[in-house]
Amino acid sequence: MTRRTLAVVSAGLSQPSSTRLLADQLAAAARDELVRRGHQVELRTVELRDHAHDVVNNMLTGFPSAALREALDAVTGADGIVAVTPIFNASYNGLFKSFFDVVESGSLVDRPVLIAATGGTARHSLALEHALRPMFGYLRAVVVPTAVFAAPEDWSGGTADGALRGRIRRAGAELADQVERRPPSTGPADPFALTTDFAQLLGRRDS
Repeated sequence: MTRRTLAVVSAGLSQPSSTRLLADQLAAAARDELVRRGHQVELRTVELRDHAHDVVNNMLTGFPSAALREALDAVTGADGIVAVTPIFNASYNGLFKSFFDVVESGSLVDRPVLIAATGGTARHSLALEHALRPMFGYLRAVVVPTAVFAAPEDWSGGTADGALRGRIRRAGAELADQVERRPPSTGPADPFALTTDFAQLLGRRDS
């Protein structure tokens, strides 16, 4: 049985949060699909509101705290990512963007990502395509085709209604499919690891 990890990034600012609720349901859909295919799955949830001050400090100093380092490693070392943000002013919120701004360059290349968002009106749903998808495209992640948006009317007593539930299942299956196509992650890259040996650094060539 192959072990897989999914990082669940939620940028909701309130508690309880519809953003976290959507993130949890998407992660559960992807996990259940991977389990059905014979994988063992670990979910690693990153609640960005808990790291807000550390994210700002990292942007100012260039160094993450121990807690933020753990959160970053959970994301960059995962086999797949569920990334969910509330929509503010027709785009992702600042905390969501700032977190991914401090993720190490190149660490999300070819990483499967499921994007989703919540907002006060369905008119904000296009932010998934004009803001979130381009950002992860720039990071060279692989964004699954189905993006999920949830407005207040999509929830019924704290659970997803029929249409939203169907989108969640479809997006979860797409993420599971992309994760399964790739070898298991070996964890976050070591930023201090040497990628060139000393002979190459000194410009030497074997005779």
